[in-house]
Amino acid sequence: MQDLSSVREEYYAASKTKQSALEFYNLMADYSKDNKTLLAYKGAAIALKSKFTFEKIKKKKLFIEAVTLIENSVKADPNNAEIRLVRLSIQENTPKFLKYKANIEEDKKIILTSYDKQSKELKEYIKIYIGQSTVFTDSEKQKIK
Repeated sequence: MQDLSSVREEYYAASKTKQSALEFYNLMADYSKDNKTLLAYKGAAIALKSKFTFEKIKKKKLFIEAVTLIENSVKADPNNAEIRLVRLSIQENTPKFLKYKANIEEDKKIILTSYDKQSKELKEYIKIYIGQSTVFTDSEKQKIK
């Protein structure tokens, strides 16, 4: 299994193309250890795979599996800003009809209030995400400069 910084880079790339999403899924698919942050990324990888799956039943099954992993990670470590960022990124980019948007404000609040306590590397990662995100206001984006 790769280190967290590699996983972050792969996740960022995975959001760009189907090929990258499938590579990220293949990277994370066999992860079965107990690191809740990596399990949240595994959930994100499954969610991205579901985005590119055209068979409706399989798509739904993958999405439910993804959400379950992400939600269990949040429950296990509710103050982890990186897990919250993963969930927020999935909720922000999930179609409305899937009704997986309920925690965006809660996740934003935890990410923003705990930002100063994060490692330099994670701060940079959060800053990049927030910069391109549409759910953060301009004033929220200014707070993390």
